Amino acid sequence: MVAAAGLLALGLPVTAAPASALGQCADPTGTYTGAVPWGQRLVDPQRLWPLSRGEGQVVAVIGTGVDGQNAQFAPGQVLGGPGTAPSDCDGRGTIAAGIVGAQPADATTFTGVAPAAKILPLRYTESNGSSAEGGGDPGALAGAIDTALNRGAGVLLIAVPAGSDSPGLDTAVERARAAGAVVVSPAAATQQGAHSYPTTSSGVLAVGSTNQAGQPVQTETGDYLGVAAPGANLVSTSAGGGGSVAHRWPVTDPGLAAAYVAGVAALVRAAHPNLTGDQVVTRLTLTASRPPSGAHDPRRGWGVLDAYAAVSSTLPADVPGPGAPVRPVSLPAVVPAPAPTRPDTDLAAGLIALGGVVAAAVAGLVVAAVRRGKRRAWRPSRFGS
Repeated sequence: MVAAAGLLALGLPVTAAPASALGQCADPTGTYTGAVPWGQRLVDPQRLWPLSRGEGQVVAVIGTGVDGQNAQFAPGQVLGGPGTAPSDCDGRGTIAAGIVGAQPADATTFTGVAPAAKILPLRYTESNGSSAEGGGDPGALAGAIDTALNRGAGVLLIAVPAGSDSPGLDTAVERARAAGAVVVSPAAATQQGAHSYPTTSSGVLAVGSTNQAGQPVQTETGDYLGVAAPGANLVSTSAGGGGSVAHRWPVTDPGLAAAYVAGVAALVRAAHPNLTGDQVVTRLTLTASRPPSGAHDPRRGWGVLDAYAAVSSTLPADVPGPGAPVRPVSLPAVVPAPAPTRPDTDLAAGLIALGGVVAAAVAGLVVAAVRRGKRRAWRPSRFGS
């Protein structure tokens, strides 16, 4: 930990290697009692809980399994039954699951995004999902997606994507989309020019990752990126805690950004139960905090996840989906929520709050802007390569 602290002081990334790659199973750093982690402050789940806690939602965490014995999961929250993997030697599935749904606990300042959501733990690999590093078989991932659908999951978090594609994986993703599920997958490839799968697939919400300064931290780029979320210097639940409230930190892993997005997707589904999966993806994309230009960034998509706007916004009924030839043009109106407004704790949080005020001010222009764009058949603009 001394070495890790030194790297952080220098502004360098600290990455927790998969424990299985080291020939041992994951174990905790300890019980986290520091300041509220920056990613959690950015999403600010406590502000959202009066509107939604993820009630009635099942989030499949597809990767390396989940250690359901960690005491920050509620009894029965991590589901068992056919196809599940309630253990996690590798550790990354448990980290992702904690970001999605860990319960508030007196012993720690860390909490998950959607604590009322159920976690469906599915294992299809023990490795880090890169074909170059020996893991992430797309056929096995396709089978895990089918299991998630059979078990009723409405949000599918690909915690560990595959390093290659296959017709079977493409078909499984199409089935998930047809069933109304939200598939969230990170841009987690570690080699320049490589891609993660099914991150690139149509209908999948592809997630980039940022650090606290808003800078992208992943190598993978592409015009398929939808939104970005925290992926560096994170805190979450750890496997191997033996039934205690146990955590792992600091963790830098671009794949974990997708866990924040999946947690917010569960909040959106609970707050807006009539939305289709595609409409949930549209909402998350339209409400992201974009730069003034509104241009697409190949590493951050349409901007950084804005959880409050995603849950509480009012959108036109005919707002175009992510596959339509119309790009998002403006933040929608944000409906004031009954949750208390917290004081600004950092620049990123302050900008999000300001964005909510601006969005409310332009509420009357949104419907006209979107419909006018549809009539003109806009095409997305992108930053130059």
